[in-house]
Amino acid sequence: MVILITGASGGFGSELTNFFLNKGHQLILQSHSRDISINDNQNVKVLTCDLTKESEIEGFINSSIKSFGRVDVVLHCAGISKNAISWKTTLDSWNETIAVNLTAPFIINKLVLPIMKKQQFGRLIHLSSVVSQTGFPGTVAYAASKSGLSGLTKTMSKEVGSNGITVNNLALGYFNTGMIEQVPSDQIEKIISEIPQKSLGDPLAVCELIQYLISDAGSYVTGQTIPVNGGMYSY
Repeated sequence: MVILITGASGGFGSELTNFFLNKGHQLILQSHSRDISINDNQNVKVLTCDLTKESEIEGFINSSIKSFGRVDVVLHCAGISKNAISWKTTLDSWNETIAVNLTAPFIINKLVLPIMKKQQFGRLIHLSSVVSQTGFPGTVAYAASKSGLSGLTKTMSKEVGSNGITVNNLALGYFNTGMIEQVPSDQIEKIISEIPQKSLGDPLAVCELIQYLISDAGSYVTGQTIPVNGGMYSY
């Protein structure tokens, strides 16, 4: 499979890159700057792209398709959070967060769906957050952007379900990679105390879940926001 990973230099992006590279897939890795350390490998293409700019996204997708001739899976790992209490959040911070976390996935999906429809196969997977379900002080833009991914997932899944394409959303809890590295240690201890399993998650669990969702075995799972949070939140 040809797997496109946005935010490939981030915590989860790096974990997924290594996992699927070891599985023998061809990878297209998006980064804001060329800061991804990958040894020369004909199965990997690293491309830079500013996800706040539609023109750059269009160029990125065109280059991606030229790289391997197709795109089978898109893993939306790119995400930013500009922490500030609601009434102190600037419009610039709000707009940038929405642009990267919600608008970019919409544009990327919009551009790859015609290719996937022609292939009669595709997997779109968004990495969302438990914060979109529980809320968390100081994350108003982040929580809103991640909540939006749920609606995007539900609607797109109904539009392309007959074309062999699935669209899913993973609402991740707190893992020992990624944005947790920005959280002060005392807050991490408080977060862990509120997780029923009393530990941060292992990124491998997310990798294995995605492996299932992109396989034939996962072809009947679509339109879902799947909680992966150690019991921190349940419907």
